[in-house]
Amino acid sequence: QVQLVESGGGSVEAGGSLRLSCTASGYTLSSACLGWLRQAPGKDREGVAVLKRGGSTNYADSVEGRFTISRDDAKNTLYLQMDNLQPEDTALYYCAADPLCFMTLGSVSGSWSWYWGQGSQVTVSS
Repeated sequence: QVQLVESGGGSVEAGGSLRLSCTASGYTLSSACLGWLRQAPGKDREGVAVLKRGGSTNYADSVEGRFTISRDDAKNTLYLQMDNLQPEDTALYYCAADPLCFMTLGSVSGSWSWYWGQGSQVTVSS
């Protein structure tokens, strides 16, 4: 059984940093394309960052230069380092793994083949 378990969410003041982690069991993350998505109250889900198998990355314009997606194969864990957080970053953040590697920033609805984390709340106060 595949599980993605997230950790690292919390509350910070604007300008602060958080690191989200997404640890997999039953599946090797390096064999998939990986991503972080978020959904704020009353807003549509949006793609935040994508990490392809080969290591290339894509970021939403709103987080470019502030967020970094990375993977630790030894720990089978995906990370999202979030720096200079702003109140508009407040959302529920989800990690996702796409074994078929069709994931893009626009793939906000996911697919039947994806694995999902349980979600981590990030709250940024001004």
